[in-house]
Amino acid sequence: MSNNDFDLGRFLPYALNQAAEATSIGFQKNYRQRYGMLRTEWRVLFHLGRYGGMTAKTICDRASMHKTKVSRAVSALEKKRYLVRTPQEQDRRHETLALTRQGQAVYADLYQAAKAYDASLSSHFTPEEREVLNRCLEKIASL
Repeated sequence: MSNNDFDLGRFLPYALNQAAEATSIGFQKNYRQRYGMLRTEWRVLFHLGRYGGMTAKTICDRASMHKTKVSRAVSALEKKRYLVRTPQEQDRRHETLALTRQGQAVYADLYQAAKAYDASLSSHFTPEEREVLNRCLEKIASL
């Protein structure tokens, strides 16, 4: 059996990973150089900025991130004074995470950078191609 007919570059999981990594690295300079943040930190920050206060478990579920990574990101963001933890009244073992004013300012800055980066990426596609790409990515994510 020959392996010559298998094109790794056209293997969808590989191609999606390559595209995700390339675009992620392209945006990385915004949060890493400006704020010394790691990828998991900006993802946690963006969930709190976009949706408001929530538990770490909720972030894990929404972002499809492992609880250990979220926990480390929360600790790092707390040290940077970008978020605070508030014990929940009904169960003190759980905490609601929320951005501080400084965290909200960082979110607002990175939100604008993300919009500009997305517009830059989108400029390589026609509006129709972008719509098809979005529909295909949504379909894959729901499998």
